[in-house]
Amino acid sequence: MGRSSVNWFQLEKACVSLVDVSYHIAIKTGSVSGASSDSRVFVKLYGERGDTGKITLAVSDNDLRNYFETGRIDIFTIETFDIGKINRLLIGHTNEGLRAGWFLDSVQISVPVQGKQYMFPSHRWLCKDEADGKVEVEIYPSETLDMEKLINYEVSVVTGDVRTSGTNANVFCQIYGDDGKTEVLPLKSRSNNFERGTTEIFKLEAQDVGKIYKLRLYHDGRGIGDGWFVESVDIKRLTTAVVQVEVKREDGKKDKKKDKKKKKKDEEEEVELVEELREVVETFSFPCNRWLARDEEDGEIVVELLPDDNEDLEVNSYEVHVFTGHPWGAGTDAKVYINVYGENGDTGERRLRKSNNLNKFERGQEDMFSLTAVDLGALKKLRIRHDNSQAGAGWFLDRVEIVDNKDDTTYFFPCKRWLAVDEDDGQLARELVPVDEAFMRKGDDEDDDGDSDATLGLEQKAMSTTYTVRIKTGEKKYAGTDANVFMTLYGTKDDTGIINLKASKTHKNKFERGMIDEFTVEAVDIGPLKKLRIGHDNRGGGSAGWFLDWVEIDAPSLGQKLRFQCGRWLDKGEDDGAISRDLFPNPLQTQLYTPFVPYEIKISTSDVFGAGTDADVFVVLYGRDGVCTQQKRLCVNKRERMMYFERGAEDMFIVELEDVGEVIEKLRIGHDNRGVNPGWHLDRVEIRRLLRKGKGSETVIFPCERWLAKSEDDGETVRELVPSDIITEKLSRDGSLKINEVEVEDALETHTYKVSVMTGDVYGAGTDANVFLTIYGELGDTGERKLSKSENNTNKFERGSVDKFTIEAVDLGQVFKIKIRHDNSMMSADWYLDQVEVLDVDTEEVFLFLCERWLSRKREDRRIQRVFYIKGYEGVRETLNVKDKSTLKSVDNNMNKKSKKKEEEEEELPVIPYHVTLCTGLERDAGTTSRAYVIIVGANHGRTDRLWLDPPDGRKGFRAGSLENFECHGSDVGEIKKVELGHDGATPESCWLVDELSVAVPTKGVKYIFACACWLAKDRGDGLTARVFNVLDAEAVSISQKVIYEVTVVTGDVQNAGTDTEIFMTVFGANGSTEEMLLQKNEDRFERGQEDTFNMEIDDIAPLRKMRLRIDGSGSRPDWFLDTVTLRNLTTGEVSAFTYEEWLSRTRGPRRTMICEMAAVVDEETMAELTTYVIQVKTGDVAGAGTDANVWVIVFGENGDTGTLALKECNRSNKFERKQVDTFRFPDILSLGDLSKIRVWHDNTGLAPGWNLDCIDVKDELMDKTFRFPCDRWLAKNDGDGQIMRELPCANNEHLDLDEKTRYEICVTTGDAAEAETKENVWMVLEGRKGCSKEFFMENSSKKRRFMRGNVDSFEFTSKNLGDIVSICVGHTSKEGKKVKTALHWHVVEVVVTERELGNKYIFHCDASVPLSAKRDNFLTFECTKAIESFASKSRGLVPVKYEIIVITGDEKGAGTDANVFITVFGTNGDSGRRRLRQRFRNLFERDRTDRFVLEMLDMGELQKVRVEHDNSGLHTSWLLDRVEVTNTANGVTTIFLCGKWLDTKRADGRIARVLYPKY
Repeated sequence: MGRSSVNWFQLEKACVSLVDVSYHIAIKTGSVSGASSDSRVFVKLYGERGDTGKITLAVSDNDLRNYFETGRIDIFTIETFDIGKINRLLIGHTNEGLRAGWFLDSVQISVPVQGKQYMFPSHRWLCKDEADGKVEVEIYPSETLDMEKLINYEVSVVTGDVRTSGTNANVFCQIYGDDGKTEVLPLKSRSNNFERGTTEIFKLEAQDVGKIYKLRLYHDGRGIGDGWFVESVDIKRLTTAVVQVEVKREDGKKDKKKDKKKKKKDEEEEVELVEELREVVETFSFPCNRWLARDEEDGEIVVELLPDDNEDLEVNSYEVHVFTGHPWGAGTDAKVYINVYGENGDTGERRLRKSNNLNKFERGQEDMFSLTAVDLGALKKLRIRHDNSQAGAGWFLDRVEIVDNKDDTTYFFPCKRWLAVDEDDGQLARELVPVDEAFMRKGDDEDDDGDSDATLGLEQKAMSTTYTVRIKTGEKKYAGTDANVFMTLYGTKDDTGIINLKASKTHKNKFERGMIDEFTVEAVDIGPLKKLRIGHDNRGGGSAGWFLDWVEIDAPSLGQKLRFQCGRWLDKGEDDGAISRDLFPNPLQTQLYTPFVPYEIKISTSDVFGAGTDADVFVVLYGRDGVCTQQKRLCVNKRERMMYFERGAEDMFIVELEDVGEVIEKLRIGHDNRGVNPGWHLDRVEIRRLLRKGKGSETVIFPCERWLAKSEDDGETVRELVPSDIITEKLSRDGSLKINEVEVEDALETHTYKVSVMTGDVYGAGTDANVFLTIYGELGDTGERKLSKSENNTNKFERGSVDKFTIEAVDLGQVFKIKIRHDNSMMSADWYLDQVEVLDVDTEEVFLFLCERWLSRKREDRRIQRVFYIKGYEGVRETLNVKDKSTLKSVDNNMNKKSKKKEEEEEELPVIPYHVTLCTGLERDAGTTSRAYVIIVGANHGRTDRLWLDPPDGRKGFRAGSLENFECHGSDVGEIKKVELGHDGATPESCWLVDELSVAVPTKGVKYIFACACWLAKDRGDGLTARVFNVLDAEAVSISQKVIYEVTVVTGDVQNAGTDTEIFMTVFGANGSTEEMLLQKNEDRFERGQEDTFNMEIDDIAPLRKMRLRIDGSGSRPDWFLDTVTLRNLTTGEVSAFTYEEWLSRTRGPRRTMICEMAAVVDEETMAELTTYVIQVKTGDVAGAGTDANVWVIVFGENGDTGTLALKECNRSNKFERKQVDTFRFPDILSLGDLSKIRVWHDNTGLAPGWNLDCIDVKDELMDKTFRFPCDRWLAKNDGDGQIMRELPCANNEHLDLDEKTRYEICVTTGDAAEAETKENVWMVLEGRKGCSKEFFMENSSKKRRFMRGNVDSFEFTSKNLGDIVSICVGHTSKEGKKVKTALHWHVVEVVVTERELGNKYIFHCDASVPLSAKRDNFLTFECTKAIESFASKSRGLVPVKYEIIVITGDEKGAGTDANVFITVFGTNGDSGRRRLRQRFRNLFERDRTDRFVLEMLDMGELQKVRVEHDNSGLHTSWLLDRVEVTNTANGVTTIFLCGKWLDTKRADGRIARVLYPKY
């Protein structure tokens, strides 16, 4: 089509501007005092291909007059050669002027030709008198973003040399090519353009449209002498083409010193033409030679031009017939614009000016217009709008018909809708698609019959996309605007054109501060949205400026919700002075869901007296298997409610709802009973939807012919309807419309359900609130029904009463769930619901729902809505907030789009919990309302999905100074290498200062703490909203390793068995015990007859021995009937069952206890037996040895501990007197096996609380064994060391002389591969902390084969005691010292060494091949993977040790505390118990103070963690704990536990207890 220049040199000479690149530089001056500068600013860009040199920024594009003012953004464009990717930027000023000093906030450089945008954060002074005194600085890009890639066009416009040919109007052009079209491009420069006889050249950046086939040129008709005579337009662009290039021939044999004087002929022979692919200039010439003037030629000011060598296209004329409808007030005096689309582009927006009628667009009138454009081919759609000018601008458009004069084809575009602010959906623009003439004929026929409401709205709706646009005005002062706001949506295929946002659905006064306004926009086939342009006309006086927060666009038919962040002013006097902005969707905030489909709902109100209603009518559609749509209100506002549903009327609504499948089984329709005349007599409902395949539609008819009124019929305002007939309309091949009507034979029946609601018999159980019930069955639900008229009680829902109600609904099938709520109205709204019984009268089936819960804002979990499942229900139970979680899940899935291959790989990874803690800084604007996320990256580039960190209580974002804890579940990526932290905020406002991030992986026993202290913000720090942290920069902390258990708790099926109290669980195993863990209620767990299954992280202490459960008696229902608890280890699959079958209660059951212990049953073997412990306490024989205080003990043994035992009931009335032995019996306690220690303490009450304890004897009657615990120490605050808690080791544990010889058992596991085994011998040396063993020789004889494939071989050796074994040396040697001829290996998988005297076990995971060698110096060394210390060994090491505990309080205002502080130390040998840190006559824990304490405890072994807490007592309770240091004075080892967190109910996370792990 165009003429392409083929000479490379033309590019060099003519179009340097096409090769040059435009760099758009946006410079933001800071908002600090005195930030502005009067000096001249210069920049120098450094790229991969060179630098630009220093360029002074003289004239800005946005011309804010006074440049570089505080808080403003100045935009400059520099044109220079392509320097490639920008690496750095030099920026500075000349330090001239009165106020030369300048605070530079940031620089943004956009390079559309490269499709790149570079962000340069600065946040510094360029001033001789500030900071470092520099006035120029080099800054580096923090982020490089992709943007829409454009190309350079050079447009040359020749104005004709005729009288008054020039124009002062604003000129625009739009270029069309094979690959699309550009946006509308203004042709303007700083000079006086388009004067008579001149040629104007413009350089434009626009989309690459490929080969150009037409150009539209127009002006806006403004200014004096706007008429313009255009002679021609040339468009140049760069393209690649094959060109012929002259290349000199190379002759290797030629003499280099040949005489330079040659003949011309010889020269020509040495040159040859070679074809090469090069960048050349392509020129398109568009001759015009016509006026664009209202008073010349055809009066048009728009023209479409074809290139001069065009052969395919021609200019065509179209007749546009516009039919205004017949409703009252249908006509308009506003300006109407149309844009017609075809296969070959569009006409552009044209004003419909010259009609065949003097007064255009009058009611019932046909107006004809002529439109000239380049031939569009077959027409696809049209967009028609008006500008809402003049009084009574609302317009009812019936249809548009367009006649293509070239081939005399008529296209029919039905509309039959209002284009009005106060009618229909408030849109002033409609996009219409052509329909077949048969449908139009059908409409005409029906019109003749008197039915004028025939419409093709459903077809139009299906072909168009309806966007719900929500616009949030910011919360800043003066954020609102009175200006006229407009918007354009840009898709990948097309744009919507200008949309005037006039009719907000939510507010009459639009765009006010902090408000969200909602608008409806319809468009046909514009493709996925890529951007939107939003702006205003700056009218409205002094309040035109507008701060736009965000725009959200929801497209139900696409199943997509997009968020376009702005967070900037659209104000001439703020920011960069722009009043229009381009916004792009934020991918992190995109939500995907199942696309909706259109339904046409026709509602016929009966023709009886009082049949109409002003109430708010809603519908719900149901398909098979209970699939249903959301409840949809048919009227948007009060005006529509007044207008529709009148007596004898038929009202039509086109709505987008979820697809319910092939069949609509039932319809629920109802109203809210509000308005002047709410009673309604409904005749029928017709629902039409398009057929899935082929042209045509299906109409389902639902007859009703009943009242929906409180005062008529049965008083119901909701009806469920079933279909009677289905009418199918199909377009046959001959163009006629075929109609088929079928009667529905297998429709569902209407059933009557009798509902009995029993209110509980407890104090305050009754309610006066309004109660609502929804019943769910396998075929659907009843919808929410108000339980208004009790059939047996005038006063409903009173204490202990049963109220009966009747609900009429379409057959629900098997009922399995109910949802019940009240509206919390009236004085006594709290309600205790005992049970609900639903009787299906037709089938006589009874469905029982045991409730026994409060619906109250004051009790339990303060919920007034609950879901209950039928008794014995075994399916999946969903809580009320499950919908929110599923939505988030869909967002997450959308966030992490990966290739199928990657997804398949990741599906195989197991899911594990990650515990994330985030600490937000305290600076101004440190908090954020954005959603945060982490991504965990592993060693082999494995990564989790984006794990969203949403606060559990529905809060949004993070407060300044807050500390938030999250538990996420993601793929197990192995060893963690990196952690990415980010948020979804994309505006300058959404800044966030992260102080600290920690990620704990309990299943790996490791925690990483990242000291971030960085901004995640667009306008702070380096401008990034996501950051990747390397674990090498983190502090790695060892935490106790956990195993995931599946916990199943069964609550008994007895009355009031359920509870809302706090339940705590402690599990005991052979390898230790867990801390007390809270079992989360999670809304509906631990209810009567329920089996609740959930996962928990439990310490790796298997095999399990017993479990202790404790309730704290809190809540509205403190009693609980526990049946059983089952723990299943998800790693090993081992199941441990714990049975109780009794009450945990102060007031119920025979035991009247709130604590129970249950023995584990594994494979039908009980792991602990019941016994009676007899505890004898001997008080010392010294003066004042007795005590009046209350005494408690805890006994520790192999199977854990007894829990706290109060020494109350004794054989003597006066306990703990001098030299007295007191005996206490504790029956029915699970035996602990051999005992190790006892913890004893008193509460220091009474007249003489000090106590000298001699010893304690504990007898286990099951084992018939007595254990002695000698003490001979004071437990007194004023005697001895002042401690009132002591731990006493058991004296029974024999002190073995382990310096002598001991026996070692060595178990060796050989690999399970064919080549893993060996026939040769193996030797091994053990290396311990006390020395090395001799060489242990493991012989492989022909009689007894060892080291066979997959075998475990056991050997026993005697050696001196080596202490803890740290490594082993393994060798592989030939028999009888034979020479090794071939390279043979033995594959060893695992070696387990057991020291037989104490039973300590050392595990070595080898998984290595040991080479066969005759020499003994060729071996492999393996370090110990896991050491398991036996109970006997631990007991032996329990000796009293003094620990020095140093507590350092932080150095911040208010850091000190007056509260009582307690510490619990945890080590490999157990815990110390909760010890109070106190000193007499000293003010402890003051700001920046170090406090030292000495506590005597039994040797804790290696310290694992400490728990520090306070009791929140005293005047100043908040406490900033810096760190704790614990020193074992016996071996001098100091362990440091860092904290740096507040223990305060009002700061950070509100906790007054912290668990600290050691820093290594």
